[in-house]
Amino acid sequence: MNTKDVAQRWTQMCREGQNLDCINELYAENVVSKEMPGMPDEIVSGKQNVWNKNKAWLDNVAEWHGGEISEPTVVDNHFTTKMMFDVTFKDRGRQQMQEVAVFEVKDGKISNEQFFYSIG
Repeated sequence: MNTKDVAQRWTQMCREGQNLDCINELYAENVVSKEMPGMPDEIVSGKQNVWNKNKAWLDNVAEWHGGEISEPTVVDNHFTTKMMFDVTFKDRGRQQMQEVAVFEVKDGKISNEQFFYSIG
């Protein structure tokens, strides 16, 4: 798959709540995931570790109140998308989040992801 194909598939799967399947299908074995500086799991390497990080985040969700993922913007071997979530977490209550995610694709797989967000 080229970057556009990966971006469209990632967006589709995440919109359908298939986040963990998305990692299994679209991520490279040596993927690197970066959160905002100082956040838990700031840098995580390896597909299984990224899967585990996402599973823990999803398991901490008590209730989804709403969310939206924009259409991806693709430039060469990168794509980005904007996400908005309204979520109640088990350990920290309800939060509204706005996030920009940037992905790098190599050999048809996501090799790097980085998230920039604000939490209200």
